[in-house]
Amino acid sequence: MAKRVAVVLAGCGVFDGSEIHEASAVLVHLSREGAQAEVYAPDVPQMHVVDHVKGQPTPEQRNVLVESARIARGNIKDLAKLDVKGLDALIIPGGFGVAKNLSTWATQGKNCSISREVEDVLRAFHAAHKPIGLCCISPVLAAKIFPGCEVTVGHDTECEQWPYAKTAEAMKELGCRHVNSQVTEVHVDARNRLVTTSAFMCNAPIHDIHDGIGKMVREVLRLA
Repeated sequence: MAKRVAVVLAGCGVFDGSEIHEASAVLVHLSREGAQAEVYAPDVPQMHVVDHVKGQPTPEQRNVLVESARIARGNIKDLAKLDVKGLDALIIPGGFGVAKNLSTWATQGKNCSISREVEDVLRAFHAAHKPIGLCCISPVLAAKIFPGCEVTVGHDTECEQWPYAKTAEAMKELGCRHVNSQVTEVHVDARNRLVTTSAFMCNAPIHDIHDGIGKMVREVLRLA
């Protein structure tokens, strides 16, 4: 039987939701590997809405589930209805929505809180020893919830190629082990069954990001 993988989205758009290319890459690679993706998102308001042309917030209000449905082509469920018993693995793509709508990392960093629904889902998969795939900024969720875990968000030294490297330092302060890696690589924490890759934490060609996410998906399915 095809493995069933929950994909949790955080809206639609890099600056205020899920990173669309990352979400699409996850779905493409799951399909290629013969897995069945089941897409979920929390039915909550977005922190704010960003005009992606100007890069500035607007006075609009949008809903995370409604916006995520754009990526899922309408085939999406409320995260509150996720039942870990019928699923084999969990994957959360990145994008600022993870740090704004699934948690408060964008405003509070390592002192953030995580949405109760999101934390419950992560803890449920972890307790069931089912693999969790995280890319881009979403490994911060694991760093916050699972002290001592091993993750990667790329590199821990900021430069033009790695503009968000300070994230790795904040994660270390939470007690997790950060493993430097290239954008096409993944890190597997076998004990916690976590698979992470940096994706758009790196200024890299989009095909390299797509390939790195593919490795993450394959490792998640291997562990499932």
